[in-house]
Amino acid sequence: MAVTSMSTVQLGSALTVPLFGQLGASGTAGLRLGWAGVLLLVLVRPRRRDFSRQDLVACGVLGAATAGMMLFFMLALSRLPLGTASALEFLGPLAVSLYGPGRGRTVWTAAAAIGVVLLTEPWRGALDPLGVAFALAAAACWAAYILLTQRVGDRVTGLKGLAVSMPVAGVLGMLIAAPALSTRVTWPALWVMLALAALSPVLPFVLEFLALRRLTTSAFGTLMSLEPAIAMLVGLFVLGQEPGLASATGVVFVVVAGIGATRTGARPTATPAATAPHGTRTPVQEAS
Repeated sequence: MAVTSMSTVQLGSALTVPLFGQLGASGTAGLRLGWAGVLLLVLVRPRRRDFSRQDLVACGVLGAATAGMMLFFMLALSRLPLGTASALEFLGPLAVSLYGPGRGRTVWTAAAAIGVVLLTEPWRGALDPLGVAFALAAAACWAAYILLTQRVGDRVTGLKGLAVSMPVAGVLGMLIAAPALSTRVTWPALWVMLALAALSPVLPFVLEFLALRRLTTSAFGTLMSLEPAIAMLVGLFVLGQEPGLASATGVVFVVVAGIGATRTGARPTATPAATAPHGTRTPVQEAS
């Protein structure tokens, strides 16, 4: 599920590139978030009684982290090369993967870090201070997104938590993107963005939401190191961007790290009598 999620994210990003000239980076991100929030709200239809006050607060914070993750990265791309911005943003899940215990975790994290550096080659680009700040903000939002997604997924059954957090992200994204969209958006662009929103972020966020019920956040954070490799393959087949030797070597490192993270990253099983807060069933009980 995590690998499929990353693949759809990168495919959606590649298909969105032609719209940057018309809508701008923030406008494109805002529309995708807005449509994603509408789709999940309509499809899942969460009810107020399914949430405690603490759950709603967690969903709101998750929505803010989701919006920040996408918007900050788009702003970073307007000032930094893609490789540099990607390497800086990956510091978020890398920090999450380091949070886990055990020496083996450190080995997979180190392999992932080497692979990401080789893939993105950050030394090739000149660093803009504001661009670096945007990329680091995106990294912080990505780390918060991973941690909060698991928390919400454990406390709220099904996809109801995601159906609350995504509309929050959509509202925030549209508010920020409104100035860029006011004179640029057209009806054809709206319908294209609706289709792209279904491909990404709706599908990948649903898959990540479910995957984080089965993996530790540390393993998930390391597994995200596969995303630059997937991005390279999408760039090759969709955009015609051929990788160099360093990028190909980086793929090997991140794939090895991803396999290692998956083999050691299953979440501990709960006892049959254990229940989640507020009487909801635990992921283990739901699976059984």
